[in-house]
Amino acid sequence: MLYYNNMTFLDPHHDHAHCTADLIARAERTCERRGSKLTGQRREILSSVAQSHSAVGAYDIIERMAEHGPRPAPITVYRALDFLLAHGLVHKIESRNAFVACSHSHEGQPAALLICETCGTVSELDAPEIFERITEKAKARKFSPAHTMIEMSGTCGSCARAA
Repeated sequence: MLYYNNMTFLDPHHDHAHCTADLIARAERTCERRGSKLTGQRREILSSVAQSHSAVGAYDIIERMAEHGPRPAPITVYRALDFLLAHGLVHKIESRNAFVACSHSHEGQPAALLICETCGTVSELDAPEIFERITEKAKARKFSPAHTMIEMSGTCGSCARAA
């Protein structure tokens, strides 16, 4: 279980090891249910992304992995990230070309990403009614959405209080 404060951002003092363990367990269940394999390398890349609730780039992942083992090739990391994206285990922050671990299962439903410009923390916001309205409006214009991602940048409550 994740420990959210009332601002949808994780409390800075939460048990982050618990978040990572929950994510890995969810990844195992998801892959088993889909008949996919969470290889050791995919698991390690997912753990590298999940080291914090901030977005991380592919080359940052490579550096994190190189700290305790062989340096993976960029193509290996990108392939694993594609796998993790397809399985709903990470989100790509398009505006930053970076990735963040998915904090909970959406079961294929989109979530908006709230990105703190000060500390870099990313929080997911479930808002199915908003995505439903956007999809309705798009279809009214004869547009068939394939993928929806909303990113909102600003300041989280912790950084606002600290300022």
